[in-house]
Amino acid sequence: MAEEIKVRTGTPEDIHGMMDLALQACEENGLTNPNPEKLLNQIWAALNQEHGIVGIIGKYGQPLEAAILLRTEALWYSDELSLVERAVFVHPEYRSAKGGRARKLCEFAKKAAESLDIPLIIGVLSSDRTESKVRMYERLFGEYSGAYWIVGRRTGTWKAAAE
Repeated sequence: MAEEIKVRTGTPEDIHGMMDLALQACEENGLTNPNPEKLLNQIWAALNQEHGIVGIIGKYGQPLEAAILLRTEALWYSDELSLVERAVFVHPEYRSAKGGRARKLCEFAKKAAESLDIPLIIGVLSSDRTESKVRMYERLFGEYSGAYWIVGRRTGTWKAAAE
């Protein structure tokens, strides 16, 4: 019998695995050239639960299968906090595997926002398989609120544009 997929709260010991996943996510779906120092600052703070949290799928000491990076912050026009998703990423080796890793990470985010009693801001900013991602989010979160347009570039093409 297959082991059930569980999301655990990330800890500072997950920093290297998280950085590996984050850089892979930027390589695959980033809009612009990533700055590893900025990634590290966001991830490190959330792994220490300083204005954020990280949900991880994967065993300690092994390469991570998937993760979600969440930060608490006030929107530009308010003093009230929201839980804002920075990234949801499932390693390519696990995307077609059973267990619904992306769904479980989104459920983790929803529970975190509910436990904090603040709104969750989460979305799809991707030029690849966008429609299927939106359908999954609609099943999990209900009707969407808004849309994004990127003019002049597609996600995942920053590297070719920089060359």
